[in-house]
Order: sequence, then C-alpha cells, then structure tokens
Amino acid sequence: MRFAKTDMKFKGCFSSALLAAISIVFFLTSGYARGDEMPFPTYGAGAVQVRIYTDYFCPPCRGMEPALEPMLRDLIKRGMIQLTLVDTPFSKYTPLYARYFLYALNAKNDFEHALLFRNTLFDAATNRHFTTKERLEEIFKGKGIPWQAFEPKPAFDRYNSLIKEDNVDATPTCVIIRAGKKEKFVGGPDIINALKAMHP
Repeated sequence: MRFAKTDMKFKGCFSSALLAAISIVFFLTSGYARGDEMPFPTYGAGAVQVRIYTDYFCPPCRGMEPALEPMLRDLIKRGMIQLTLVDTPFSKYTPLYARYFLYALNAKNDFEHALLFRNTLFDAATNRHFTTKERLEEIFKGKGIPWQAFEPKPAFDRYNSLIKEDNVDATPTCVIIRAGKKEKFVGGPDIINALKAMHP
C-alpha cells in the first residue's frame, strides 16, 4: 500500500483526506497521557510563529533541510520567531519515527539537538529497512544519541490539533503567523523564499 505520493517536480508529498484520517488515528491511539510536562519541539520566543510540517519519508522535505536549517537558526538567534516542528504522518512509518524523535527530545531538548535528531531520522528514512523500533534504537546507539521513552500521546494530540488548525494536506508546509495574519506555503522553494523574506 502506498502511503504518500510525490509530484514529478518534487514540490511536496501529498496525502488524501482518507490517508490523513488514518494517520491521525496512529497518533490518537498511542496510549494515555502522563502527568508531568512533555517534551515538545517549540523553540525561540519571537513574536512571529513559524510552524514547519514535514514527513521523514518525503523527499522534498529532506531536500530542503540544508537550506532551511541555517535560516531557522538565524531567525531564532535574532529573536524573531517562535518555531514549532510538526511531524506530519502521511507515511506509514512516520508515527514510529515521530515517537523516537520525541523520545530523543525527552533526553535532551534544545534546538541544535532537535536538528541533529531530525537529520538522523531523515537519513534513516532513506533506508526502507529502518522501520522497526529496534532498528531506530540501533541507529541512535551508533550515533550516541540518548533517548528516554515516555507516553507521547499529549504531544501527538498537539500535533493533530495543529495539523487540523492549519489544514495541512501536503508536506513540506510552512505556516507563518504574524500580527494576527496567517500565511501558508507549500513546497521547499516557496518555504525557503518565505523565510528569506523575513530576514532584515
């Protein structure tokens, strides 16, 4: 069964409404919440909200990372944005990858480590054999990445809420909210250009 399709120009990976519903079920059925504070990939304290929606198995998402990361790093350093990274489950194994991303954040949650964890998982997704928790743990161990398991349902619920709120049906997608106005950009080139325009 094919869980995502990519257009010929690699602008983005798209999901049908049914697939989106199925993927959300993966998140919603992950278990019960724990009482203490959960790790979540939100960084910076700027006035402008930036939400980046990606899927580890989406080639355009992987392709834009080298250009995306330095711009996000600079915008956060300048205090311009509050960034949220949203794992978007348009592929069969993305919920598993999203879980281990959160496990890694539970051990060490800061922006630079979040980028490291994301890159590790993007690399793993290029090898279709890395589709079990044992294989992901093997990769983390090999790279010296710590992780701490916890019940991620509250984080998954928050992902779902954002996906619905921003009506995301393709990856990569970037939503920028400033002065009460929301703009949505789909595809690596449009996202990169939108973030470039934010630089002074």
